[in-house]
Amino acid sequence: MEIAIIAHDMKKELMAQFCIAYFNILKKHNLCATAVTGKYIADASGLNIAKMLMGDYGGEEQMSSRISYNEIDCLLYFRDTSSNQSYDEDSMNILRLCDVHNIPVATNIAMAEILICAVERGDLDWRNYVNPIYNKNRE
Repeated sequence: MEIAIIAHDMKKELMAQFCIAYFNILKKHNLCATAVTGKYIADASGLNIAKMLMGDYGGEEQMSSRISYNEIDCLLYFRDTSSNQSYDEDSMNILRLCDVHNIPVATNIAMAEILICAVERGDLDWRNYVNPIYNKNRE
């Protein structure tokens, strides 16, 4: 599975703790994240994470592009809803694209735990048939 990770500044520590707690599940999958979040998690957990640009410098747009091409199987997106920062437009676009392409999203730790356990059980294996990365592997 291709698992994308984004965490706003005030949620990076929570995301890192989540990734440490679910290390044994996450290490079995391909992970990508925006640059700062990816470095933060990799340093804290030792997970191998492909890093995109920083969110403000195009990382969220890169993530949106991968979602649009159906290259992401699920998204862990811990958002800081307590601030009025410039996250709103990019956040809403990413969430809208996930809805359009039926990509499961967790925006808080409770949903992230449910989603990552579903990944481990194989509940999202249907994504193997709609993700073009997997289709290339079957040729």
